[in-house]
Amino acid sequence: MLKYTLKRIVSAALTIWFVITITFLIMHNLPGSPFTSARGLPDETRAALEAKYGLDKPLGIQYLTYLFNFVKGDFGVSYHKRGVTTRAIIESGFPYSAKIGLLAVAFILGFGIFFGVYAALRHNRLSDRVSMLLATLGTTIPSFVVATLYLYVFNKKLGIVPSYGAESFRDYIGPAFAIGAFSIAFITRLTRTSMLEVLQQDYIRTAKAKGLPSFVVMTRHALRNALIPVATYMGPCVASIVTGSFVVEKVFGIPGIGCLFTTSILNRDYSLILGVTVFYGVLLVLMVLLVDILYVLIDPRIKFD
Repeated sequence: MLKYTLKRIVSAALTIWFVITITFLIMHNLPGSPFTSARGLPDETRAALEAKYGLDKPLGIQYLTYLFNFVKGDFGVSYHKRGVTTRAIIESGFPYSAKIGLLAVAFILGFGIFFGVYAALRHNRLSDRVSMLLATLGTTIPSFVVATLYLYVFNKKLGIVPSYGAESFRDYIGPAFAIGAFSIAFITRLTRTSMLEVLQQDYIRTAKAKGLPSFVVMTRHALRNALIPVATYMGPCVASIVTGSFVVEKVFGIPGIGCLFTTSILNRDYSLILGVTVFYGVLLVLMVLLVDILYVLIDPRIKFD
């Protein structure tokens, strides 16, 4: 376990370095600078700002400087929010996105696995076909449409939720459902397919022949092994969801990290783009590592080596 973990830590560090390098090179090879969009800004002032933030130095110097500061936990300062560090901006927006994301993950696992197992147990019956029809619709409807429908029904028609902001727990339900709707539908289909495959295995028939209760056979033997593809999908999914969605956060007026990331790209805010990208990369690497460990916990037949 220790040897495996050390290997994955080294692999994770290389992955993060690769993400930093590619993002850094792409940003700095785009034409212009973060201050190009400022209308009426004199060339002397623009040059002074670039010198202040070190953008006038050779690209190699800028790259090494950023790597050195990154190791120290310094992501730099925002070019468009003067005096505010990138780390402070991420810390201010991430809690909103994390709350929405964690609630969305609960919806995805709860509803997706339940309806997937239910559809598998009712294979080729009306309830199975209805579940698959709804799951197919769920994978085709964009998140902003789900968000708009939610606001139309629960805000305009029923008046039980606000149309803007996130002041209480119920304000997070709509964004979480909108972000997780696609994944709920996908997990439903994935769980159903995996469950049907597992139910055809010999050890399931043996367990039934031994007289084990159906609930024990379904939960301890069938469902446990059927969750391996679900765990594979949920690793990157969790990292993506907890870092926010620009469209959904914009619709609900939530100042999450997804909205910040899109704004930083439009403003060519190099520090914020790098900071958010690396933050997402670290989360993604950690989730993939967690999934690899969960494989062994779910199915002891899988070994670390």
